[in-house]
Amino acid sequence: MAQRFVMKCGGSTLAALPDSFFGELRELQQSDVHPVIVHGGGPAISETLTKLGIETAFVNGLRKTNEDVLDVVEMVLAGRINKEIVRKIQTNGAKALGLSGVDGLLIQAKPVANSAEIGFVGDVTDVNAEVIEGVMAMGYMPVIAPIGIDASGQRYNINADTAAGAVASHLGVEQMIVVTDVPGIMRTVDGEKRVLPSVTVAEIEEMIASGEIYGGMIPKVRAAVQCIQGRVREVVIVSGEVPGVLSKAVREGGVGTRIVQE
Repeated sequence: MAQRFVMKCGGSTLAALPDSFFGELRELQQSDVHPVIVHGGGPAISETLTKLGIETAFVNGLRKTNEDVLDVVEMVLAGRINKEIVRKIQTNGAKALGLSGVDGLLIQAKPVANSAEIGFVGDVTDVNAEVIEGVMAMGYMPVIAPIGIDASGQRYNINADTAAGAVASHLGVEQMIVVTDVPGIMRTVDGEKRVLPSVTVAEIEEMIASGEIYGGMIPKVRAAVQCIQGRVREVVIVSGEVPGVLSKAVREGGVGTRIVQE
């Protein structure tokens, strides 16, 4: 079976990545290593909601989502950002196909426990892995926007990290790669910041409690931890700016920070 991996990336991070990163995706695809990309797009959604004068608020890091917000979420994620990523991959010589979780009932979802408070935000109940397998079998790289759907046709806004973890688990992938704008989780050793090669989920919670992981890094790290579900045993946080980062993460290791369950 050809090697495959799932990569999660924020929409704004992907848009800023150098062409060399997309060239690397092409090389991996040509050497029979198949990337599956699940992307987010929070900042672009917020920007569009503001332009349209639609109020938005967050509850514990998840966006309150009514039908009006849902329309914008789908428009931005499945429309603008998804196609931007597909275009960029294709411009760099690889083959990509954009999908949202609605297509082929790819990401099936149910309301989250606190849906009365937060609206149409979903938890993943199932992933139609056959659709992803079929797209890869045709030689295309799946690029997936995290919109979910249920049997009645109701759409859900799904956290991209949760969606990526579920996609990886249903594909039987044990390692997820989270591409961000930091080289990994940093720790100060002898007055010098160094990237931790490996860290457990428990150690992350300790570092958040002690203030070693702070600010914007907290949601990034917590998000990466959310990807560890089902069959996914480890998540690697890497910076997309590092030359050859994907090949290193997939083939060799020794780049970024590996987050392991225990």
